[in-house]
Amino acid sequence: MSAYSKDVIRELVEGTLPWPQTRRIMSAYKDDDRFDKYISVLQDRVAWDDPILLPVGDRLFICDGGEGRVTRCECGHSFGDYRENWKLKAVINVRNTEASLREIYPNSDLPDPDWMEIREFFCPACAHLHEVEAAAPGYPIVHDFQPDLEGFYRDWLGKPLGKPGKETA
Repeated sequence: MSAYSKDVIRELVEGTLPWPQTRRIMSAYKDDDRFDKYISVLQDRVAWDDPILLPVGDRLFICDGGEGRVTRCECGHSFGDYRENWKLKAVINVRNTEASLREIYPNSDLPDPDWMEIREFFCPACAHLHEVEAAAPGYPIVHDFQPDLEGFYRDWLGKPLGKPGKETA
């Protein structure tokens, strides 16, 4: 099993590795310290110091800081306690008219706005689009991810929550 350097993991995250190498890395068994390298790469990309505990999306993380464990955008905006639905504190654009849906469905595959709406969730600070949901009108906003942080760190990573791993360059 080959151990990949932090620089290779950075290139993987940035999408700059050639496809054959990316495919090999994705298909191979993971290094024991891969998660630590990944978190270190993500931490290097942000301007704030709160430790990233778990990524939620490409630019959305669960962090541990002065306000406790929060969901935070890469720009630094806090959506509050990670156990609460961060989407309720996002800027939400709802596409529920034929005209607004036509902007993203320009052909004849337009959904019926009486049966479906598209919800776009943006960071209020940097306007990054973090997630999109398709739902029936009136359907509640889904809180799709509430991890067991303690269990993940203890049972999967074999270390206490929030303790930084050995950094590997």
